[in-house]
Amino acid sequence: MKTNLPYLIAEMGVNFYDTAKVLNITPLEAAKLYIDKAAEVGIDCAKFQSYKADTIVSKNSPAYWDTSKESTKTQHELFKKFDSFGEAEYIELCNYTHMKGMDFTSTPFDYASADYLYDLVDFYKISSSDLSNLPFIEYIAKKGKPMVVSVGAAYLSEVDEAIRAIQNTGNNDITILHCVLSYPTKPNNANLKIIETLKKVFPNVKIGFSDHVAPDDTMMTLACAYMLGAKIIEKHFTLDKTLPGNDHYHAGDPSDFKKAISNFKWINSILGNSDKTVLECEIIPRREARRSLVLTRNVNKGEILKATDLMPKRPGTGISPKFTEIVIGRKVLKDLEEDTILTWDMI
Repeated sequence: MKTNLPYLIAEMGVNFYDTAKVLNITPLEAAKLYIDKAAEVGIDCAKFQSYKADTIVSKNSPAYWDTSKESTKTQHELFKKFDSFGEAEYIELCNYTHMKGMDFTSTPFDYASADYLYDLVDFYKISSSDLSNLPFIEYIAKKGKPMVVSVGAAYLSEVDEAIRAIQNTGNNDITILHCVLSYPTKPNNANLKIIETLKKVFPNVKIGFSDHVAPDDTMMTLACAYMLGAKIIEKHFTLDKTLPGNDHYHAGDPSDFKKAISNFKWINSILGNSDKTVLECEIIPRREARRSLVLTRNVNKGEILKATDLMPKRPGTGISPKFTEIVIGRKVLKDLEEDTILTWDMI
């Protein structure tokens, strides 16, 4: 995985299927177009989803999304629309993504997908929906690749169980993504303070954020998540937020991701580093704004300095006031006028 902070994942999901219909191109061509646009913006990773409707959901499983945006009534019917890709397609997408300079991953939703993705993904992504599917999580963790785990709609105890299941396999390269399993997530439900909670409870695990808040002009949700400590940030990606479908209406388009990346760069520029030292830009102000010991009267050669002879004044080019007790009682080596800034060669 790349080491950019934050590491930004574009969740392509299956949005490209809808774009393929609009542009009258194949889903594979549309998926590559999504990769192209993500690479142009500077996104770190392109992420897809690998599943088959018959292995992910029972036929009568009801919808849990906004049916005014996506009218499909059952999960099986929805997944069936978008499950035509298999190993061959993901091999091609993996190679294409890497050629574009990005990392590649796809969330496996069954054991067969987990197996064929092993040679393709730079890390495994576990969906919030599989957080309690511990045998599946353990199976993937044993493969030894980095694990990124979304924890939406979960109690902290369930997060702990999943992380322990991974760690018990000897796999300790883990990132937990705070996530709210609501599409779209209302801003007042983003609950970003959970990022801080996860950092405290899991100090040896990286923490990130998987975002379902609809994008706005500022993209401040992602910026705030980063400021709170999210090292990896994931958001759904689309080329057209107005398209009907399950994910477009809460996804970000290239301009949204460009704004988010601009925010991250600005944040990084102002955060600097944690070493407390004097910056180059502070050298002159430090000298001119600090104080030196200054004479309050004319003093003749040989006189002994008293406390009343001294006053701390700017600039800080002479003896620092912190040496006042050392200077008091010293002999003056030459005649000095009132308001002289004392230096060590004068006493």
